Amino acid sequence: MLDQIDDPVASTADGAFDRDDVYTTVSARHPGAAVIVPPRSSAVLSDTAETAPTPRDRHLEIIAECSRLGWRKALGYNRRALAEADIARFKRVIGDGLRSRTDGRRATEVDIAVSVLNRMLELGRPEYVRIA
Repeated sequence: MLDQIDDPVASTADGAFDRDDVYTTVSARHPGAAVIVPPRSSAVLSDTAETAPTPRDRHLEIIAECSRLGWRKALGYNRRALAEADIARFKRVIGDGLRSRTDGRRATEVDIAVSVLNRMLELGRPEYVRIA
């Protein structure tokens, strides 16, 4: 999959990819990439964690210091999860394909779809009023 990407990779993240070969492959092809993968709950530090810690070891140390929620906040994993939820919502409500064939029309189609989705979300959001 990494062969299809020409631009530099900023980060990757998915709990299913918590494997050493993923870290080595991404770092070999994109040395500047920050691999952000949530370690499994049963994950342990590697044998070389004290002398030459891997990025995964650093993630485990952060989790040990400030919990899994602190790790998510420190590395920006929550923003990624929110973006994935937004994309899933878009696909569920609007559909997962664009109907227009030209780039200009596709951009207009996406603008309209996002406006409709934002309007729907605004209608369903409660308004809070302070009484006292």
